[in-house]
Amino acid sequence: MTSASRPRRRLGEDERRRQIMAAALQEVADRGYEGASLTRVAARAGVAKGLVWHYFAGKDDLMGATARAAMEALRADVVAGIDLDRPVPDVIRAALRAAAALVRTRRDELVALNRIVHNLRRAGGEDVAADFYEETHRAQEELFRRGQAEGSLRRLDPRVMAVTYQGAVDTMLAYLEAHPDVDPGAYAAALAEVLLGGMQA
Repeated sequence: MTSASRPRRRLGEDERRRQIMAAALQEVADRGYEGASLTRVAARAGVAKGLVWHYFAGKDDLMGATARAAMEALRADVVAGIDLDRPVPDVIRAALRAAAALVRTRRDELVALNRIVHNLRRAGGEDVAADFYEETHRAQEELFRRGQAEGSLRRLDPRVMAVTYQGAVDTMLAYLEAHPDVDPGAYAAALAEVLLGGMQA
């Protein structure tokens, strides 16, 4: 049997959803949130537009799912190269280096995620940015509490530390995106010292 006559493998539901979300992510990265259309998402995914509606209730549902998947993938990417058993200040330095590297290794995901998170609204019109960060903030709070328990971090409110830390990460990523000539590793190292200057015991 030749490859031309071989039947195409039918994708499972989860694979098809991932395929559509990957197309949505690229569409937003290329055209912006407002410019993204479900028709083009379907074309990028190589599926009929009706199939997008089969798996997602509409544009907001698709964009929300895409943002959550992108955030989970980026978070896993950052954590993958870190020895979490090291003292917490070392973990923070390594996490900032890994996050800064995403500007070069996962640029489209970062751009699309930022555009979705800051444009997606609930039915009542309120934005959903805080929802997307909640899991990240909780993980950071847990890390900072461990640092306090080991004596390496000051006894500050872990939620305040997490929100401030994540805000600094987001600002770093936006700055590095706008200034591609800046060395991400050097920026991350400097930011780590600024943050740890306020957090270390």
